[in-house]
Amino acid sequence: MKKCHIAYLACTAALIGTGLGAAPPVAAHRIHVVHPGESIQKAVDSARPGDTVLLTYGTYHESVDVSTPGLTLRGVGRGTVLEPATAAATGSTAPGTGSAAGSGAVKGSKGSKGTKAATSCAASGNGICVVGTKDHNVDDVTVASLTVRGFAKTGVYATEADGLTVRHVTAEKNGVWGIATEHSVHGLFRHNTARDNGDAGLFLANTVKEELGATDTEGTVVERNRLEGNRIGVTVRRLRNLTLAGNHLTGNCAGVFVVGDENKPKAGFVTVRENRIVRNNKSCPKTARLDALQGSGIVLTGAEDSLVTRNVIKDNVGKSPLSGGIVLFKSFVGTTSDRNRISDNLLRGNSPDLVNTDTGKGNTFEGNSCRSSKPAGLC
Repeated sequence: MKKCHIAYLACTAALIGTGLGAAPPVAAHRIHVVHPGESIQKAVDSARPGDTVLLTYGTYHESVDVSTPGLTLRGVGRGTVLEPATAAATGSTAPGTGSAAGSGAVKGSKGSKGTKAATSCAASGNGICVVGTKDHNVDDVTVASLTVRGFAKTGVYATEADGLTVRHVTAEKNGVWGIATEHSVHGLFRHNTARDNGDAGLFLANTVKEELGATDTEGTVVERNRLEGNRIGVTVRRLRNLTLAGNHLTGNCAGVFVVGDENKPKAGFVTVRENRIVRNNKSCPKTARLDALQGSGIVLTGAEDSLVTRNVIKDNVGKSPLSGGIVLFKSFVGTTSDRNRISDNLLRGNSPDLVNTDTGKGNTFEGNSCRSSKPAGLC
């Protein structure tokens, strides 16, 4: 009996030693390869957190909804192209209509199962949608190395996303925004190209559906992107704690807009540094929300405690009230810009280089290399 007991203990020890008594190992992340003509959505729906959906070279006529945390949706470069499936599937939003892209997307993410196909973000005229919910963000999604082109609303759209990365994406000729986020934090947008979109190439906002104070992005970074031929290169609307660095903006009606309004807290604590902003002289007509645009480099309106520094801003010329290299402009709802610092920028050939038509307090212009200003004396 004693011998049997000893043998049992020895056997048990051997089992534990080989790991059979331990927790099972974590499943390896998988790569789901999709070829043109196959369903991207099907691969995304079958993926688990941490998986990669890899799109091979070619054109895909499809929109995609992503809600799996940790998913990477990646092409093999600009030759991986997503375009609308049919005209009917992309909706009927006209280029430049603005907030329509977001409202349909958020509503779709909360729709009932029976109507999901008809009301989802992707089915509403957007290309790639990364959609969480108000109570549960979708975390750590990456969209990379592909082109999204010709969608009625937005090329890449995200809402309720935490830690979204968008890199090496070309978003072109989309009706509203190239790449856009709402209600999102910790974003990283790097080495993207957004061109010839109806509104902003890159659009980051708290929300376009309701009036709310600015929200904290908790350190979102927009860097080393190329924005050209859009209405506005980059719009930062009612946000705080965000950095735009090392971007190249040209051929837009306006380069960078940092926009606030009368709600609390104000937009602010935005850093705009080391960008190259040249010849943003495309002419765009007035809209319900904004005056006609032409020749604007960087515009701050209704913003506070922001830093604009070490940018190169050249040859932005136009006849809009917002024209100029760097412009502080009192918001259209009467909110002032306060305590913004404009320092150490190189400005040449803008009309004029520096503009301050704001009546806010504590705004400073120092160390800038420029030749003309309104009012005089800012250079």
